[in-house]
Amino acid sequence: MDIKLDPSRDDLPLMANTSHMLVKHYVLDLDVDFGSRVIEGTIVLFFGDGNRFKKQTSSTQKTFQMESEEDCTFGTAEPCDVPEMDACTYSPQMGYSEFAVCGKGDQDAFNNDGNHDNREHDSEISSSKYCCDTENHGREDFLLVLDCCDLSVLKVEEVDVAAVPGLERFTKAPKLTATPEKLRREIVRDLVALPADGWREQLDCYTRCSQAPGCGELFFDTDNWSLQIRKTGAETAADFPHAIRIWYKTKPEGQSVTWTSDQSGRPCVYTMGSPINNRALFPCQEPPVAMSTWQATVRAAASFVVLMSGENSAKPTPLQEGCMSWYYYVTMPMPASTFTIAVGYWTEIKPKTSRSDDLVTERPLPLSKADFRYAETCSHVEYPCRFQNASAATQKIIPHRVFAPLCLEGACQEALLWLIPPCLSAAHSVLGTHPFSRLDILIVPANFPSLGMARPNKEETGHVSASGASVVKHGLNPEKGFMQVHYLKGYFLLRFLARTLGKETYFSFLRKFVHLFHGQLILSQDFLQMLLESIPEDKRLGLSVENIVRDWLECSGIPKALREEREAEDSAPSGLAGRVCSEVAKWIRVNRRPRKRKRGKQEVAFEKLTADQIILLLEHLLEQKTLSPRTLQRLQQTYRLEEQDAEVRHRWCELVIKHKYTKAYEQVARFLQEDQAMGIYLYGELMVSEDARQQQLAHSCFELVKEHMDRASAQVVSEMLF
Repeated sequence: MDIKLDPSRDDLPLMANTSHMLVKHYVLDLDVDFGSRVIEGTIVLFFGDGNRFKKQTSSTQKTFQMESEEDCTFGTAEPCDVPEMDACTYSPQMGYSEFAVCGKGDQDAFNNDGNHDNREHDSEISSSKYCCDTENHGREDFLLVLDCCDLSVLKVEEVDVAAVPGLERFTKAPKLTATPEKLRREIVRDLVALPADGWREQLDCYTRCSQAPGCGELFFDTDNWSLQIRKTGAETAADFPHAIRIWYKTKPEGQSVTWTSDQSGRPCVYTMGSPINNRALFPCQEPPVAMSTWQATVRAAASFVVLMSGENSAKPTPLQEGCMSWYYYVTMPMPASTFTIAVGYWTEIKPKTSRSDDLVTERPLPLSKADFRYAETCSHVEYPCRFQNASAATQKIIPHRVFAPLCLEGACQEALLWLIPPCLSAAHSVLGTHPFSRLDILIVPANFPSLGMARPNKEETGHVSASGASVVKHGLNPEKGFMQVHYLKGYFLLRFLARTLGKETYFSFLRKFVHLFHGQLILSQDFLQMLLESIPEDKRLGLSVENIVRDWLECSGIPKALREEREAEDSAPSGLAGRVCSEVAKWIRVNRRPRKRKRGKQEVAFEKLTADQIILLLEHLLEQKTLSPRTLQRLQQTYRLEEQDAEVRHRWCELVIKHKYTKAYEQVARFLQEDQAMGIYLYGELMVSEDARQQQLAHSCFELVKEHMDRASAQVVSEMLF
């Protein structure tokens, strides 16, 4: 795949000025409408001080002026007509900075079933137009910039949190002496700073504050990548409202949500790991450094199930006829990109029979006192942390639920449900305490892109502007997401370290590292540095952070250490891989035999192989110049390849395409329709063959799925075909 990268087109801008104000909590109140393919409602943002909170100097103000629109001030609904700014030249100080993000999880229910009542909003959304009134709205005002794309922002207002009764016992704001504006800011500052053991009361306060009336509309504007908000007279971040409400709608074409059908053909919508993360779902601060908590109430038709990356096991609350409300929350601060939602006709899959006899329980690795020395004190910001809970440390299997379309119920019961407990137990055995107390698993639709979020890694060469804005290098390039070399090299690097240092040493370090850095953003360099420092110098075998980065991260191709390891295995295969090599030799002999077998000649007996071994077998056979249709047919029948998992079927389809095995073209078509993200490579193989029938197969399959395919995937395939 020939990737031509253009910074002006391919770099993803992170516009939020996180250095001056940080979102500490989001409260979302949304309605999902499948008829219009729109999610609409409100989001309330509660702010704390930014990374480099200080009064703006004249030079800093000048930077903001350059980053904002030159000739337009702000109104309260629709933007005036201004030229769009190029993403890569948005700020002259902007460089390439890449970040790492952490995961998601679930915890205990809140208020029994985890639901809150939701009051109806009485206010109407105003629609007055923007005006270019530089006299009233000068450049002295502080400009709040949020990451935003493909959203219809209808109204922005300050929230009158001072109108909420009962907050006095949680805040220290001096009500008698403070001005109304200062009082509101002080209430929010005290609210976001409440101690972790008061998280229930804090969530309740957030809910009540989010329902408070507005106390003045704020001027706003949008461009391709941001929402910019200001308040007349608020000259610094310290003067800006610390609780604002935004009324908005998503757009059907927004890249953060995918409206599609599930495997049963029923409508569903889900957030995807798109290049722009969640900024087309709600206005937010995208840089991972902007760690925040959130809570969300989502309403949908009663026939739908709403799942989110929440800590509580939510249950629906009936509202008006035919409508249900779902409430989720998160108490562990995380990047906004980790917020996920999926709404569809999901069915909770429960086991019909127990397969406890078949489970292989992982034995915990022996732990020493040193393994728990980091658990005593957490280094992250304060939140209700499970690592401080003694009972959580011994919980191998956390509560979990599995959801899927009804048509996949049998497959889930047979192939998935019984695997989850041993997988959770294995994770606990290797890494220790589960960071979340529960887990929801959803079988996503066929068009799910599956390769992750715009998840770059911060480099030493990266630069962040004074406001906190930066870019994700090549984050918008649609082809970049399908180049998995970095994932593969990362896997083999960890494997190399484990083999080189010894598994006991390596896994002991992993547990220590998790205890030390849980709840924090980390860099690869942090991991490598701590790993090597935990090993005596005479046992490091010449490893250093510098040479690991040079050999594994900065150099293209397969690292020397990995090539040498592969050559050693090929020369002296053993174990599971050795059995595969033996089976490969059998298939090569079978392929060379004449069509008719001599009488009395015994049929070759093939051993039973695991799925991983079959993948390895097919990869070896892909290296063969020719395989006869007779060999391919027998290969398919021996391993029942059409019934194997997607990884196996992908290699099988490669063989089918390479050797033009027309009898199995139907299976290639099935793969392209049912495993769309993994099938991208196969489209390229079908086209480069210059075989008319294969090219027609590629075109016909794409025609069937292009309307439902992930946008980036569809763009990449379209460029291959046309």
